Amino acid sequence: MANDVGILSFGAHIPRLRLQRQAIAAANLWFNPGLRGMARGERSMANWDEDTVTMAVEAARDCLAGFDAAAVASLSLASTTHPFGDRQNTSIVAGALNLRPGVRSLDVAGSLRAGTSALDTALGATRGAEGAALVIAGEHRLAKAASAQEMQYGDGGVAFLVGAGQPIATLVGAYSETVDFVPQFRARDRAHDYAWEERWVRDEGFMKIVPRAVTGVLKQTGTSPATVNAFILPCTLSRVVPAVAKSLGLPDAAVRDNLAAVCGDTGAAHPLMMLAHALEEAKPGDLILVAAFDSGCDALLFRVTDAITSLPARRGVKGALAERKEEKTYQKYLAFNDLVVLDHGMRAEVDRGTPLSLLYRNRDMITGLIGGRCRNCGTAQYPKARYCVNPKCKALDSQDPEPFAERRATVMSYTADQLTYCPDPPAYYGMIEFDGGGRMMADFTDVDDGTIDVGTPMRMVFRIKDVDAARGFVRYFWKAAPIQSR
Repeated sequence: MANDVGILSFGAHIPRLRLQRQAIAAANLWFNPGLRGMARGERSMANWDEDTVTMAVEAARDCLAGFDAAAVASLSLASTTHPFGDRQNTSIVAGALNLRPGVRSLDVAGSLRAGTSALDTALGATRGAEGAALVIAGEHRLAKAASAQEMQYGDGGVAFLVGAGQPIATLVGAYSETVDFVPQFRARDRAHDYAWEERWVRDEGFMKIVPRAVTGVLKQTGTSPATVNAFILPCTLSRVVPAVAKSLGLPDAAVRDNLAAVCGDTGAAHPLMMLAHALEEAKPGDLILVAAFDSGCDALLFRVTDAITSLPARRGVKGALAERKEEKTYQKYLAFNDLVVLDHGMRAEVDRGTPLSLLYRNRDMITGLIGGRCRNCGTAQYPKARYCVNPKCKALDSQDPEPFAERRATVMSYTADQLTYCPDPPAYYGMIEFDGGGRMMADFTDVDDGTIDVGTPMRMVFRIKDVDAARGFVRYFWKAAPIQSR
């Protein structure tokens, strides 16, 4: 039905760097021999200029493919690793996506259930409401060197657009149980999670709390466990999820792969990441059961609709997993995450303070990558200026706002600079020309040696420009990245 409420679309972003777990183990076996048994597969690894906010923007852009961003009335970002504790992270995402100023925004945090709780809340709030809700979850968790968490964690973001229309999946029912059971925690002044004993978490947590929540939603909706086609439960403990499924009477074939071998656990984003992955393979009529465990359990039951067959093509989880670069340099992972102190040299010793008044006045240009287009001659330019850059026009005050973020571009010239400070040298930058007009001097990112040349097709990505370590402020801007095969 055209007025049904449910999931309208989804999108995902997983960083292209995939740190090989064998590299982690090889560096740390001298201290923790037990890592040898975990040294299989790979985990996603954020580039130095990626964090929860940038991954959220990329996931949302993928989610909104084929949809009108102007229809988004509310936005939420769920994570336990928001970059800012006292600045709304969602407002940065809204600016990068050029959402309407009247959008409602909310940061959701405090639990690995943040993603499912945000999705459940949005599905309830959009019933009878005008506009759609964009729910994003992203995570960039740090772990101590030589720890099991370092092996298990992964970085990534996922987004869902929910509201009225022709949903690809509708919510059959939801049930939550809240209990102060602590499998792991991270205090406000700490950088790393502290995990409790695995057997206790398994026996008293997963095997008791999760079944109660799942039974609750199945009973509430009158659903037989045997009819569930996909069961999603993120868990880093081996053999726990099949045991939970068996105790509930769920089919063995319904247990979904948790993506541990190819991505790792993306924290608060992972239940939704696995849901997006399941939707990529779902058929109309399938029942998908999602459970998220942490300080209780959320259980959400979805039914896939016929609209799944007509969803516009997107990158999604499968596309993000396919776009990968194998990373074997463990030291690079440590350096990117400030887990080791490097001598960056004198060129890195600059004051990177950001004038917040200037950032606000130029927010459309900086965060939204909004340029201008001349009303008289149609020339596009970035940045927007009072005078048209067309020498045959030069009209004054003729510029209308023109977004550039979704435009493809081509390299006109470039430099690989070994002298300029860059956390991942050399620093690549150059002049790009946008399809449809407009040129820009831009930093490049996600560049492999020998892959950039004049004429290389590029796309714009929202990334960290630099970090003001003295004040703890992260500055974001748009960079150009080579277009990978998609």
